[in-house]
Amino acid sequence: MNSTITQKNNKTISVLGCGWYGLELAKALINQGYLVKGSSTTPEKLEMLSTYNIEPFLVNIQKDEEKFNPSFFKSDLLFVCIPPKRNAAEQADFYYKIERIINAVKENRVKQLVFISSTAVYGDTNAELTELNTPQPETDSGKAMLKVESLLKNQNDFTSTIIRFGGLVGPKRHPGRFFAGKENIPNGKAPINLIHLDDCIGISLAILKNEAFGYTFNACSPDHPSKQDFYTVATINAQLTPPLFIDELLNWKIVSSVHFPVLNYNYLVTNWIKWFEKDNPN
Repeated sequence: MNSTITQKNNKTISVLGCGWYGLELAKALINQGYLVKGSSTTPEKLEMLSTYNIEPFLVNIQKDEEKFNPSFFKSDLLFVCIPPKRNAAEQADFYYKIERIINAVKENRVKQLVFISSTAVYGDTNAELTELNTPQPETDSGKAMLKVESLLKNQNDFTSTIIRFGGLVGPKRHPGRFFAGKENIPNGKAPINLIHLDDCIGISLAILKNEAFGYTFNACSPDHPSKQDFYTVATINAQLTPPLFIDELLNWKIVSSVHFPVLNYNYLVTNWIKWFEKDNPN
């Protein structure tokens, strides 16, 4: 581990799942002076974590394959960044994984847990939705997320904070590739609910800075252009064939937040079209 980084904060934070978001979060926490433990299910990735001064741990909570060093969970705060997989079998195992994580958290007396959820817990109800609305998920992954949220909120040995990210945009996730070249795409007038990786990290750090624990936060850019406007500009920006949408408004939702003001955070991306006008948006 690189000894040039000195710990400026006396808290230890564990990041379970150093993937697209989790790795950038761990790096940002290191820069904030925290001691950070990071996990991966891939042994080859552990050396890479070390290069960022993240203490690496191999953590596998897959049923019948469970293997981890309990000291990973010896921390002040745990970020859980492991979304349910797309296939139905692994979605069914997701609840089991969270149960095992809860047991480890209790055994190691972790005080705070931040769970990365998704706005997929909301169905398209043709309305603006906040944390005060009862989620009505329509997808299997949304149902799996909501079930786990309820499990975490019912725990008394630690405080759970939920972040429901919108659709993720950022490095290696250019939205222009999503609909490029497709035709007759329905619901072209439906508003989008997306968030950039930089804002994902900014919001996560704001929760720590303000000690805003115990809340559920919806996290989407406040800008909600239509699918047809957004993805047309996105594909042109990516130099791909623009999609063709049906100019109609069917089922939709706009996700916003009533709890967000406690974070005292200003979104970095507040206008998606202007964001694409930059020379090289991520």
